[in-house]
Amino acid sequence: MHALVLAGGILPEDDPLRSQAPEGKRCLLNIHGKPMVQWVLDALGHSKCIDDIYLIGLSEQQKLVATKPIHYLQEEGGLFENIRAGVMAATENNHPSSKVMLASGDLPAIQPEMVDWLCFQVTQDPDAVIYYNVITQEVMSSRFPHAKRTFVRLKDLTVCGGDMNVVDRDLFVKENTLWKKLSNARKSPLKQVSLLGFDSLILVALRLVTLEQAVQRVCKKLGVDGRALVTPYAEMGMDADKPYQLEILRKDLENYI
Repeated sequence: MHALVLAGGILPEDDPLRSQAPEGKRCLLNIHGKPMVQWVLDALGHSKCIDDIYLIGLSEQQKLVATKPIHYLQEEGGLFENIRAGVMAATENNHPSSKVMLASGDLPAIQPEMVDWLCFQVTQDPDAVIYYNVITQEVMSSRFPHAKRTFVRLKDLTVCGGDMNVVDRDLFVKENTLWKKLSNARKSPLKQVSLLGFDSLILVALRLVTLEQAVQRVCKKLGVDGRALVTPYAEMGMDADKPYQLEILRKDLENYI
């Protein structure tokens, strides 16, 4: 499948990382001599299952490199518009797969085997139109004990969301206002749940639903066939939202210099 790297947006002036970010972009923050997004491109480029890479929000001026062809796309607005534009571009030339892997440009710790793992999950169950990664609290805390991620407690698991997912072109054939709102609320799990109905919010708050039950409720509300994948890789959800998270990643990636 092709991959879409989301590298758009400018950090607000009051963001503590703004002063370190070239052009105000989080994904260009320096980690051991190269932009954070370059680490993402390295992982995708050395994956066995990724064909071309579509990069939205950056241009050739950043002089990024990859072992796979890179296609630069202009931003279309918000996150939803960028994802939709990128997926449509990546699947427009009769590529054999209608699936596209989405990766945030600020996931520098991902490795090629993690990309391949996600591809394999999709090939084993190819009928869904969206595959959303979640990381359990145990996995995240074991790998990055001081990351301070936001978790949602369900009946069977306590999880946080990942920033590497897969979507099918069919997801964007028609406009879905609810999906757009959910994308905009991606940093607030409880807000996402509330958009899916007050009853769902209560069930999650009281830990009365399992992950699978929550997925079924979400998919029914959205009118899509989706899967939640419990990934064994904390790196898929370890982005650099805060200065201390950036320092955690810089320390961790010393092993890969």
